[in-house]
Amino acid sequence: MKLVGRLVAVFRRAAGLTQAQLASMAGHQVETIASIEQGRRALLPGLAATLDELLDTKGALAEAVEHLPEVDLIPVWAEEYLELEFEALALSWYDNQVMPGLLQTERYAQAVFRNRIPAFSEEEVAIQTRVRLKRQEILRRPSPPTISFVVWEPVLRLQLTDDEGHVEQLEHLRACAELPGICLQVLPLNHRTHAGLAGPFILLETPDFQRVAYSESQRGSMLVSDPDGISILAQKYAMLRAQALTPEATMGLLDRLLGEQ
Repeated sequence: MKLVGRLVAVFRRAAGLTQAQLASMAGHQVETIASIEQGRRALLPGLAATLDELLDTKGALAEAVEHLPEVDLIPVWAEEYLELEFEALALSWYDNQVMPGLLQTERYAQAVFRNRIPAFSEEEVAIQTRVRLKRQEILRRPSPPTISFVVWEPVLRLQLTDDEGHVEQLEHLRACAELPGICLQVLPLNHRTHAGLAGPFILLETPDFQRVAYSESQRGSMLVSDPDGISILAQKYAMLRAQALTPEATMGLLDRLLGEQ
């Protein structure tokens, strides 16, 4: 994605255009062109074809986009984490906003991306959903990682889809909880202590037994590798697991929620 962005910048400058001029000619916001050139936003096929015509690049950008690996269609700030996730030995994942990405159904993932502001186009929603579902292959690889999930109960009750899609997501969550190496716990809404009020995060163990943490915010994400930061998050996660329902009680809660539908 970064390489394609640099190509756009090179071709634009060769044509003697500013970002604002190119954006106006293409019918897009200048921020869109700037984000693409900086590698923060993917160049989509339709815009690639338009830019090829405007910059007289003989299809070079469309060809580059067509052969771009799907992992490069995600924001640059998430690329390093996804590479680590793909090979992880173990993950400890806490979420209090939406279902963990590794546990989302296709319809749920689409709903998450359609709620993004600034809004994704339907083409971008489709690309991001496809990348997210592909990540889930690690759950069924020959030697899957050991994964512990702690999810706050409001996430289970948040209905981003229609009734059918909501039931499908809950059933999918229950099925994933029975996969080898996965432990799912729900932190109940009525619990009076909560170690995760500061937001979601993930602890990850690499194949060479190094520990890394990852967290997201409104403006991006952060990889944490310093021992102090990882220790703090590990303490939080240990407390969250103690505060959450047991895996067995969590399955019972899912059964009750499904019975209410």
